[in-house]
Amino acid sequence: MNEYNQPKLQDDSVIVSVLNAITDRHLRWGFPKCFNRIKKLGYKWNHKRVYRVYCELKLNLRIKRKQRIPPRSPERLSAPNKQGECWSMDFMSDSSRNQRRFRTFNVIDDFNREALGIDIAVSLPAGRITRYLDKLAEYHGYPLKIRVDNGPEFTGKTFINWAKSHNITIDYIQPGSPYQNGYIERFNRTYRTYRTEVLDLYLFNNLAQARRITEEWLMIYNTERPHEALNNMTPIEYKTLKQAA
Repeated sequence: MNEYNQPKLQDDSVIVSVLNAITDRHLRWGFPKCFNRIKKLGYKWNHKRVYRVYCELKLNLRIKRKQRIPPRSPERLSAPNKQGECWSMDFMSDSSRNQRRFRTFNVIDDFNREALGIDIAVSLPAGRITRYLDKLAEYHGYPLKIRVDNGPEFTGKTFINWAKSHNITIDYIQPGSPYQNGYIERFNRTYRTYRTEVLDLYLFNNLAQARRITEEWLMIYNTERPHEALNNMTPIEYKTLKQAA
C-alpha cells in the first residue's frame, strides 16, 4: 500500500482495492490497460467512475523510479497469417548492481506478438542463440522465417547453417533500418515493454535475479497485458481465438 491509497468514498472501496492490486503488479500500466484488465476480471463499473477513483488515488501521477531489488531465494513488414510464420529477434543490454554488463536475446512471434523467450547472459554468441532457438522450437516448432538485423551473430556461418538445416528463411533488414524489424523494436522499446518495465525499472543484484524477474514478466506480458494491435487481447488470447476459428 502506498501513500496514494486513501479512498475518498467508502462505496468505491472495492474499486480502490482492485486498482491498487493492478497498479502494484503492473507499475508501468496507464489507465487504459488497467481499465481493460478490470473488464476482463468481470467487473461492470463504468469508465467514468473508475477513472475518477484512479485520479483520486493519484495513480495518474505515479513517479516511476528504478528500484533496487532486495536479495531473495527485408521483406516488407506485414502481419503474418498464422503462428510460426515469422519470428523476430534482437539483442538488448544492461548492467547489474556491480556494473557487470549483460545482454538479452529477445524472441517474439510476429503473428500474435507472443514473447517466446528471453535469454540472458554476459555473452551471447551464435552457438548459444541457436541452442536457445532449438529449445524454443521444442515447444513452439520451428518458424518458416526469421527476421533479424545484420549483426555478426546472425551473419556468421553458425547461424546461417543452423537456419538452412531447419529450412528457415533468414530475412535480413537493411543496415540502419530498425523500423524494418518493427515488431521486435516495439517490443523492446516503443511500447514501453521489456526495456521500461524490466531493464530500466530494476537494479539487479545478479543474472539469476534478472532471469527470474524476466520470466515473471514474460508470463504477465503473454497472459495479462492487452495489445491494441490485437483488439485489446493478450497474445495468448489472440492465439487461442485464431486456433479455434
